[in-house]
Amino acid sequence: MTNSLYFGDNLGILRRHIADESVDLIYLDPPFNSKRDYNLLFKTPKGHESDAQITAFEDTWHWGGQARDEFREILKSGHTDVAEVMEALRRFLGENDMMAYLTMMCNRLLEMRRVLKPTGSLYLHCDPTASHYLKIVLDSVFGKENFRNEVVWQRTNAHNFKSRQFPRVHDIVFIYTKTGNYLFNQLYGDFSPKQLERYEQDPETGRMCTGQDLTIIGGDPSEWRGTTPKPPRGWGLCLSERERLWDEGMILKRQDGSPRLDGRKVWLDEKEGVPVSDLWTDLGRIANTSKERLGYPTQKPLALLERIINASSNKGDIVLDPFCGCGTALDAAEKLNRRWIGIDITHLSISIIEKRLKERYPGLREKGAFEVLGVPRDQEAARDLAARDKHQFQLWACSLVGVQPYKGGKKGADQGIDGLGFIEVSKGKTEKVLVSVKGGDHIGPAMVRDLKCTVEREKAAIGLFVTLVEPTKPMQTEAAASGHYESPHHGAFSRIQILTIEELLNGKRPAWPDLSQGGMTFKKAKREEESADQKPLFP
Repeated sequence: MTNSLYFGDNLGILRRHIADESVDLIYLDPPFNSKRDYNLLFKTPKGHESDAQITAFEDTWHWGGQARDEFREILKSGHTDVAEVMEALRRFLGENDMMAYLTMMCNRLLEMRRVLKPTGSLYLHCDPTASHYLKIVLDSVFGKENFRNEVVWQRTNAHNFKSRQFPRVHDIVFIYTKTGNYLFNQLYGDFSPKQLERYEQDPETGRMCTGQDLTIIGGDPSEWRGTTPKPPRGWGLCLSERERLWDEGMILKRQDGSPRLDGRKVWLDEKEGVPVSDLWTDLGRIANTSKERLGYPTQKPLALLERIINASSNKGDIVLDPFCGCGTALDAAEKLNRRWIGIDITHLSISIIEKRLKERYPGLREKGAFEVLGVPRDQEAARDLAARDKHQFQLWACSLVGVQPYKGGKKGADQGIDGLGFIEVSKGKTEKVLVSVKGGDHIGPAMVRDLKCTVEREKAAIGLFVTLVEPTKPMQTEAAASGHYESPHHGAFSRIQILTIEELLNGKRPAWPDLSQGGMTFKKAKREEESADQKPLFP
């Protein structure tokens, strides 16, 4: 099986492409219905930060036609317990934004349960906005008997500001399994400094050890080798077992050479560590200066996903993230030699994940172990996307030429700009590149003139006109008349360049000088060195 990254609504993709009982572990970090717009700040040269602020996604849901249709699907699904719970929630909450969110989640959770193996687990990451309602929905979908844990992840510390409530510093991760016969690998953390203080260096072996109590209440009260337990405690082991341990050097001694009551040696290097509990305080958020940070607004630390994947899957298992955002779950799965499936509804996420995985794991695509589905690969598919969703078409077209979408591509706010990039033309000197995307059939030289004016107004070096249809000869003449940008070290480049979607799909790229190779536009993901047990190409 090849790793797969899908663009589209996860409900349809789960139904059409993911087989029954084929997934070992599902992690989902869905929008929390927080009614916030999450902004994404791309890497930019100093002084251009405001240009790169775009909306990654709007975490807001509304009751309307789609919510009603999905609610009817739940009632007709045959899952009577789920239908009754959702009806009760609608009566309690009413037909509002929260009910729309829960309806959307319920339909998708039903599909996730279908694709999960009997031994599989689901981890749902959420915050207090809707966690109390989501748990009711999860109980109805998976059965309350299959609830395993409510993990509290302390993602940050309390900030030093006044508030009329306690600072919110944690998220919740609900863990459910499909059946009672599920996979779980116990994980262990490091000992605390206080716990390590209990260990001392063994004078006979040099190893670190501590003593374990040799007595129990009601045990043998007799004297042994100069030591007598204090009532009501007595020796918990029989005399022959104590003598065996003494002969093997496994009893700690007092200064006079007699055995200590807490003297059974326990070696530090034989302890696995402290079992990980349902309170995770050792995995902080990604620091602002971390090399792991990509700038995605809800990015989770890689260590968090590694813990989840290690706990509930084995090498070669399939991990699914149906709201994969910037792809941390997929990154962790690849690092830990799991197979993976990712789904997201925005081209922005798909392009970030593609770039992240290529940079982290060089050669992954060349090995044939990574494919992107649902993204246009030919002219017909591109035309279909442009007709269905102009905004997503623009985001996708920007990813083809390696630039950022400009301010989210919001209607009426783009000032004639759909994409923005930065090129390093000489050491310490950067220039802007502007992109205009046209997905319609009617284009002409006036649009090229508009781009030329925008390039001049924004003091950009180069303007790129990306079009779904072939440009006319007058358009090409207009572009040629716009002159050239003279690079300090690389010669002249056409100031206005026209590229068709078909040319871009066939491998053609814009012509501009860039010493940073895109490093001024996107933050690069830290490369992961291949391990000796890197998994082979999947059968």
